[in-house]
Amino acid sequence: MERQTIRSDGAWGDLGNGYYRNPVLNADYSDPDVIRVGDDFYMVASDFHYMGMQVLHSRDLVNWTLIGKVYDRLDIDPRYDAMDRYAHGSWAPAIRYRGGRFYVYFCTPEEGLYMSSAEKPEGPWTPLHEVKRTKGWEDPCPFWDEDGSAYLGHSTVGAGPIIIHRMSADGKELLDDGVIVYVGKIAEGTKIYKRNGYYYLVIPEGGVEIGWQTVLRSRSLYGPYERRVTLAQGATTVNGPHQGALVELASGETWFMHFQSAGAAGRVCHLQPVRWEDDWPVMGANGEPVHLYAKPRVGGDYPPCLPQSSDEFDRPELGLQWQWNHNPADGMWSLTERPGALRLKAMAAPGLLQARNTLTQKLMGTSGAYETVLEWTGLKEGQRAGLAYLCHREENWIGVAKEGGRCFLRAVTAGKAYHGPELASEGVVWLDSSFDLAGETRFAFSLDGREFMRFGGACSMAAGFWKGARIALFSYTLGEEGGHADFRRFQYDRHDQGIQGAAGR
Repeated sequence: MERQTIRSDGAWGDLGNGYYRNPVLNADYSDPDVIRVGDDFYMVASDFHYMGMQVLHSRDLVNWTLIGKVYDRLDIDPRYDAMDRYAHGSWAPAIRYRGGRFYVYFCTPEEGLYMSSAEKPEGPWTPLHEVKRTKGWEDPCPFWDEDGSAYLGHSTVGAGPIIIHRMSADGKELLDDGVIVYVGKIAEGTKIYKRNGYYYLVIPEGGVEIGWQTVLRSRSLYGPYERRVTLAQGATTVNGPHQGALVELASGETWFMHFQSAGAAGRVCHLQPVRWEDDWPVMGANGEPVHLYAKPRVGGDYPPCLPQSSDEFDRPELGLQWQWNHNPADGMWSLTERPGALRLKAMAAPGLLQARNTLTQKLMGTSGAYETVLEWTGLKEGQRAGLAYLCHREENWIGVAKEGGRCFLRAVTAGKAYHGPELASEGVVWLDSSFDLAGETRFAFSLDGREFMRFGGACSMAAGFWKGARIALFSYTLGEEGGHADFRRFQYDRHDQGIQGAAGR
């Protein structure tokens, strides 16, 4: 019999031999919520100020692809157009399926509670419905009981208490002011389930970095509740393992998908087996996170894959991997004006964080490389365009700047500026970055696509505004608006995930 070997410890996700290694999804899908509908699994996660909420699909809880978005923009406050909603936007959504429709609920910390629904998870999703205009709510979860009565649980900003409201059957209106059912230590992330006659509130406590997973149990939705800690770091290296979703399989297995705060990578997704003892869930290995485990029994063997990343910009719509930083500026970008390229037009901004029309996607894994081809002949005076990392408040980018009628190579890393050579008239430059979250992340450029030279210093890679570091394509101006930059393609190569899966669209 041929011997199977497991890849090096640096690998993550599907190992290709019936096992997986956590994190199963080594990317910033924070506060994940997952449901099963038939043989399919669907997931949503917090996207905060990035647009909009992505919907992921899996057949085995280990391998995931992007299939849709719940919304494209947040027209609930003009500050989402003004680049002034960092760390706001969608917090800890919940996805549910009822009566042939999918429902997603989320709160924004200052505007309110919102809902959207769809017949198919890939959409189209209905325009956001404002269930309640309110300030200071977070982490909502709807629940429809067996008699059809509807409820909604949530916590408040600052984490707690847990409050439950009666809700209209269509999920569009709250019917009372709510009842406090639990007060805990930074208790948030409410998920409501019913099993064997018990109501369960599955909630994280203790905070993101050092917290644990708590389960509350009662015969009544309003309590009183018994309490148990069902997952904690223990002697493992997985800090703060909590906030996620219980999923029951057709095979009878139960699994728990949760996040771990992983520095610059953001909040990455782990998968834990669950067994039931006296109607209490026991997660992982006797309450501690597993590192390596057999894949869920889902009645089939599905090939390894990952969410889409690379893009040739050769389709009429943006790939689902891309998310705008704050609301998109309609009319200031195009995939058709320069066929085979993404065109970003320049809007005025004093710096990268204030630059509207910036397109982003998540990092995957802890090391890898990105490359894009930038055509810069359309730049106007004062314009800058290129490849960047969004890492909290310090700028990190490489690109082209037009100054005094000439175009120059420029870089800013860890907030420090580097001035490069004037670029010749060909109008094309290759921009590259190799990132290593455990080492150094640097930029490079090429004038022919073959020989690359490093430029700038080491980037400052850090999480910020509740999100991990991101890669971005940008174009903004300190001077005359209206110039444009064309990005021919975007290539992403992962270094620490051996089975490549779905790298493109």
